[in-house]
Amino acid sequence: MRAAEADLIAAGTSVDALMQRAGRGAADWVWRIAAGRAVTVLCGPGNNGGDGYVIAEALRERGARVRVIAATEPRTEAARTARGLYRGEVSGPGADPTGEVLVDCLFGSGLTRPLSGELLALLASLARGHALRIAIDVPSGIDSDMALALNPGLPDWSMTVALGAWKPAHFLMPARAAMGELRLVDIGCAPVPGAAGVVARPCLSAPGADAHKYRRGLVAVVAGAMPGAARLASLAAQGAAAGYVRLIRSPSDAAGGTVTAGESAPDIVPGGFALLGDGRTGAVLVGPGLGRDDQARQRLVAALSHSHPAVIDADALMLLQPQDLVGYPAPLLLTPHEGELVALERAWAQPGQGTRLDRARALAQATGTVVIAKGPDTVIAAPDGRTAFAPRASSWLSVAGTGDVLAGIAAARLASHRDPFAAAGEAVWLHGEAARLAGPAFSASQLAATVRSAYAACL
Repeated sequence: MRAAEADLIAAGTSVDALMQRAGRGAADWVWRIAAGRAVTVLCGPGNNGGDGYVIAEALRERGARVRVIAATEPRTEAARTARGLYRGEVSGPGADPTGEVLVDCLFGSGLTRPLSGELLALLASLARGHALRIAIDVPSGIDSDMALALNPGLPDWSMTVALGAWKPAHFLMPARAAMGELRLVDIGCAPVPGAAGVVARPCLSAPGADAHKYRRGLVAVVAGAMPGAARLASLAAQGAAAGYVRLIRSPSDAAGGTVTAGESAPDIVPGGFALLGDGRTGAVLVGPGLGRDDQARQRLVAALSHSHPAVIDADALMLLQPQDLVGYPAPLLLTPHEGELVALERAWAQPGQGTRLDRARALAQATGTVVIAKGPDTVIAAPDGRTAFAPRASSWLSVAGTGDVLAGIAAARLASHRDPFAAAGEAVWLHGEAARLAGPAFSASQLAATVRSAYAACL
């Protein structure tokens, strides 16, 4: 964000002009949310406080009932200019703490130290006294890079309006849990090389007129000790538009299996691991329900033996070792949750430090794979440094089996175009959209059945 602002200033845009863009853009959201209610704007000493004065003036010009509480005098030139342009009254920190809508412009992004006791008490008192609370850029008391609360007992917010660009705290836990709805105000920032992106709705298409099942993507799903998980992943792969899904079990299980688009996951039929040798295979999925014993380890080795593009999930991640991936010639996608992420960091001698994004990026570089570090704050990292945050998804995903569904979607998308970073983004978005469409209290099988509707939303 600092680099983007510096580029704008170098191109001739003043700090005052940027503050007007940011503050008036944020005022649009405050105006909508307030819907005629009285607004209290809490202003701090820096440029976030300056944004608050701009917001207050924009609301006053529209006829809103607005008051400003200054926690302290402005200390930057731009903030002093913004205060001078505000035509309403400014109260001190001892003002009545009750009202209808609170706008937090005490401190924004870049804060790295805790709020003082006086400022924390002022913020808490105002938050208690207002039913609707809107934070501007980043809630006061939050480290915008590490996504951590710098003080205990910070208030939560109905909405957070980011200025110019998203910050890590908008997507990473624990900070994101207290931010409410998220909105972004564009102030003209251009993309900055190396910055993380946000997973967006993919642009997908129907099969071409000359399509056939292999061109759409053949997915081989390796079953294990708990074949129900692999069957669930198979159903999800179908919903994510795979043309042909094979559910494969080892010869000792006396079975393999196939699933063609539109069918239910099958009872297993003869075939076994020989099916992995099919050169038409677009992607292999190994891990859901695999188990963690010696036989499971053998199945993992067999799944990787033909060097197909692969999604490695669940139990397979606990069994994976660095030697398994040395010289692997095809794209690989790992999908660890927190416990599996720790196991992979241990196997690859990674320190496991920093934010979830830092850890995913380090693991991606160490393994040479694309990593989906999944959880309430899912992130994606590629070995070439590309990274992306997932948009907030339904908390109803916190049920057994939803990770198998994500893995099946990822395998279908990887089989379709062989780009693991794109497949990861598509899978994460489809997974979240399927959860939204499924409504509350769904099971993993109900989620898998909704993937096709999520896919349809992208056509």
